[in-house]
Formats: sequence, C-alpha cells, structure tokens
Amino acid sequence: MTNQYPASNTSGAWQGANSFDARRLEGVRTRRMLAFVIDYTIVGVLWLVAVVPVFFIGILTLGLAWLLYPVLGAVIALLYIGTTMSGPRQATWGMQFFSLRIERLDGTPIDFMTAIVHGVLFWAAHIVFTPLLLLVALFTSKKQLVQDILLGTVVVRSDR
Repeated sequence: MTNQYPASNTSGAWQGANSFDARRLEGVRTRRMLAFVIDYTIVGVLWLVAVVPVFFIGILTLGLAWLLYPVLGAVIALLYIGTTMSGPRQATWGMQFFSLRIERLDGTPIDFMTAIVHGVLFWAAHIVFTPLLLLVALFTSKKQLVQDILLGTVVVRSDR
C-alpha cells in the first residue's frame, strides 16, 4: 500500500507519494493551534513593551506618534511572523516550541514576504471571513490551511 502523503527528497522539494515520511504530519493540527496561542501571547507582550516608548515619543512629537497605536499590534505581529518564519528555523517561536516548521512544496526556503503574506492571509481567511475555514485542514491530505494551499506551503514536524 502506498502512502497518500507527498514525498520530500533530500533537497526539501516535495515529490511522489512513496518516500514521504507520514510521521512528519502527525499531530500538526493540534500543535499548530497551540503554537498560535504561544505566538500571540508573545506578540501581546511585545505590543505592551512597544506601547511605552510610543507614548513617550508621542509626547516629544506633540501626539503625532500616537497615531501608531491603531496599527501597532498589526505591525508587531507582521514583523514577528516575517522575521521568525523566514529565519533559519522556518518557524515562529511557538512553532519551534511544538517542533513545527513551514516548508514550501518546491523545497525553497520561506522568504520574508511569503511569511508576511501567510500571516495576512491567515487573518483575512479565518477572522474576516469565518473561523470555519479552519476545517479545511481536516480534508486536505497534507493538513494544510487555506493560506498554505494558496502559497504552496505545508507545516510539518521538525522533530521527525
């Protein structure tokens, strides 16, 4: 019996269905949800730290810097996602905690812009439209979410 999951060769590119270790996808959905909680706790702490300097810079700029407050959380989240997911470990700190990493189906590393677009698509697809889109991962062979399918990425376990 052949495996239904895609294969990964030594270069990282996903190929045929026979040589991929399906264990790399075990528990990915649950780990991914828990990693999300950790990541947004980290983003929240970073936001709280950033609020203080923006307040004092706002005093120096006669209130101009306070215009950053409405977008400060989004900017911090995007910078966090972009720098961590495009880094050498290809994972946010929450993903690293749960031994997850993001990979492209063609084997090339995730770049900063792809990581940013991944985060934006997550919020657009799952918050603006409906959280029910999270159910997509139950029906895809690689346990991908909408943004993974659109960007040609997959989240796998890094410990296997």
